[in-house]
Amino acid sequence: MSETTEQTYRVVLVDDHAIFRSGLRADLAADLQIVGEAGSVEQAIEVIERKRPDVVLLDVHLPGGRGGGGAEVLASCAHLFSQTKFLALSVSDSAQDVVLVIRSGARGYVTKSVSGQEISDAVRRVAGGDAVFSPRLAGFVLDAFGSSVASGQIDEQLDLLTDRELQVMRLIARGYSYKEVAKELFISIKTVESHVSNVLRKLQLSNRHELTRWAVERKIL
Repeated sequence: MSETTEQTYRVVLVDDHAIFRSGLRADLAADLQIVGEAGSVEQAIEVIERKRPDVVLLDVHLPGGRGGGGAEVLASCAHLFSQTKFLALSVSDSAQDVVLVIRSGARGYVTKSVSGQEISDAVRRVAGGDAVFSPRLAGFVLDAFGSSVASGQIDEQLDLLTDRELQVMRLIARGYSYKEVAKELFISIKTVESHVSNVLRKLQLSNRHELTRWAVERKIL
């Protein structure tokens, strides 16, 4: 007689309240293995990069970094999306918060009012490739992504950039340093600086922090 092995998922908890993380850790199902925790943007990026979990339970509002919270974590970890899924978990149910993190790459958004069993089910579904939302939040996403005007505007803005500028823009928005971009694209740091300057001028942005937010809001990382 063969034995069946229950599927387990490796999870990282990201929330700036240690008490909440402790309670959530106790409430999650046994097949969800907590492999790391973080309480700030910087800590989250470091532990996610190091652990490469199946799912990250990500609070939307986090201290640290450049003030971008959960969306900033998503932007910095965008290169991991093929192996790591992100599920936003927050007390906030505002349309702005929901749409921002979904545009940034989160696969779902649930509020902290749900039960441990419901969160566990959501983690499994997100790990399996589904998108998961608390019922009243799904409408925000449908409304946001149903807009054709926004996508047309994005196309017009991207048309201003050359192929190389687009490559540089995406890497910078993901948090790469100029040196890392130069290494990735086999160009000099001075050339990277020139491309970034052109991108900021064409998109009418002031600095790389604004560029990151611009790219995150348009989900073009």
